[in-house]
Amino acid sequence: MVNGFLRVAATVPKVTPADCAANVEGIIALAKELDAKGARLIVFPELCITGYTCGDLFHQQKLLDDALDGLQTILAASSAIKAILVVGMPLRIGTGLYNCAVAVHDYQVLGIVPKCYIPNYNEFYEKRWFHSGYDLNTQVRLENQCQPVPVSPNLIINARWMIDDDRLSKWIDDSVKIGIEICEDLWSPTPRSTQLAMQGADVIVNLSASNDLIGKYHYLTDLIRQQSGRLLCGYVYAGAGWGESSTDLVFDGKAIIAECGSILGRNERWTHTPQYVIRDLDLEAIRRDRLHLGTFTDAVKSFQPLSETVNVDCGLHYHELPDLLREVVPHPFVPSDKGHRDERCSEIINIQVAGLARRLDATRCRKLVVGISGGLDSTLALLVAVEAFDSLGLDRKGIIGVTMPGFGTTKRTKSNAALLMETLGVTIREIPIGEAVNIHFRDIGHDPEVKDVTYENSQARERTQILMDLANQEGGMVLGTGDLSELALGWATYNGDHMSMYGVNASVPKTLVKYLVQWFADRTDNEQERRTLLDIIDTPVSPELLPADTHGNIAQKTEDLVGPYELHDFFLYYTLRYGYSPSRVLFLAEQAFNESFNRATILNWLKTFYRRFFNQQFKRSCLPDGPKVGSVCLSPRGDWRMPSDASARAWIEEIANIKY
Repeated sequence: MVNGFLRVAATVPKVTPADCAANVEGIIALAKELDAKGARLIVFPELCITGYTCGDLFHQQKLLDDALDGLQTILAASSAIKAILVVGMPLRIGTGLYNCAVAVHDYQVLGIVPKCYIPNYNEFYEKRWFHSGYDLNTQVRLENQCQPVPVSPNLIINARWMIDDDRLSKWIDDSVKIGIEICEDLWSPTPRSTQLAMQGADVIVNLSASNDLIGKYHYLTDLIRQQSGRLLCGYVYAGAGWGESSTDLVFDGKAIIAECGSILGRNERWTHTPQYVIRDLDLEAIRRDRLHLGTFTDAVKSFQPLSETVNVDCGLHYHELPDLLREVVPHPFVPSDKGHRDERCSEIINIQVAGLARRLDATRCRKLVVGISGGLDSTLALLVAVEAFDSLGLDRKGIIGVTMPGFGTTKRTKSNAALLMETLGVTIREIPIGEAVNIHFRDIGHDPEVKDVTYENSQARERTQILMDLANQEGGMVLGTGDLSELALGWATYNGDHMSMYGVNASVPKTLVKYLVQWFADRTDNEQERRTLLDIIDTPVSPELLPADTHGNIAQKTEDLVGPYELHDFFLYYTLRYGYSPSRVLFLAEQAFNESFNRATILNWLKTFYRRFFNQQFKRSCLPDGPKVGSVCLSPRGDWRMPSDASARAWIEEIANIKY
């Protein structure tokens, strides 16, 4: 693979039933166009050389001979094409006729895969012409091929990369394994793709001629998406389209590419011209998921193959991919579509509320103490607390919201905190911390004019002490407000805001918090609550531990100190979700943020991320309980177990060796 990606294409050529020469011309034209775009695997529809809707013409020798001639024409053209081509055609093998996929590369037929499940119901009657290749395992001799060509439904193409250097070809020690199934094979209770994935295939291609019916496209798209997710593979689907006979059926021309449960791309249907979709499959992500998810490995170990795997080797020319033909979203935790985003917010809030409600119920606790700063995190925690109390039928007055103004508290955040608690109907407490902290400074001999880490953390710990003691006094528990991004960077005071009895935001990333608060703002009937929430969303993120500026505004902005949270959440996602190296995270970040941050800026904050992520593990090793809401979580009891004294040297050195 190149940069860990394989560029693939699914095509919908225009066909004319029984006109093999015209069909082959269209196939070659598309192959050349996509080869020029860097595709290294190009998939065509089922029976595309003849057309799928030839009917009884499939038993005409003239059509079968023309199909073989068409294959020879494609073979000749393939010598100038770097991609593997997979085309569909009828092929006589022994005494039977089979619906086959033929893999071609560099004037060689790599192998032939017969269709296993032959539909013969409703509008389909393929058994009239074709045999099942379910147990076919043989070889055939084709014209102009030096060696017999393997024929098997268990065929896997092992494509290895080679690089041309000084006119010599050198093999790169990496490969991609490709399995092939045909149309109905996917729809069966035991899809061929399942067998092929268990035998090592990273990528499945499907040559199809599925006609369109009401609701079928959405069902099929979901079937492809789920199969790619179940098998942790890339899936390339090419379906028949314009030109097929409309005597009884209509073919919309579906081309779909999926990966590990996500649709990467699909074409425009119902066109009268050739179509395709071309995307880059992330093979490194596929292999990491297979490595990480033990269920897949267990399934492979227990798998009983129906017949022996037929492995075929070939070489693919190495090429760099300066830009990716796949979307790399800059905010992986935040869906760009508002409907999807609202749905995710609703799910997360329900998880948070259910987790907190269960903890309250289990402890028979009727009081919560929450520190309210007027910032996003504490606002979200308070909103979730109110929902949890309402769900249990508890009086909201049992939620004790505490403002603790200190040296950096601004009028804006203090006012918003008070307004929010008032509109939500919780108990309001204000306990200034300035005097207590100054006494503490005197006790430990610290000069309050020195605005260092002692100055800041003393305030954070004083606030936590107040919350903990209030909880004891009220017979309640302290609700933590810190989020996932802060935990990743260690942006919390140890045994200060780092500690609580239950951390309701512990697995919510910073880039998503404002949308969760927005979700509440969009649904409240209280205009004051809505205005307050919107102003909180617009307030800069800050711990407010340093004095405000001369105008009374926030002077200490978190992102000026640790870097943009949108970058850190991106780094966190790809480091934890896929285990990528720093150089690969950088490569993806440059794709995602090419209009926002330059390479030097990304590298600077990437170094900060790894340094803080490693150095601050000791804080995560003793985190309070909290609900998991997404695939990335840092709970030391669940998703992330890491020694607190692990070295970041190798990661930092890799970043240092990257050229600006």
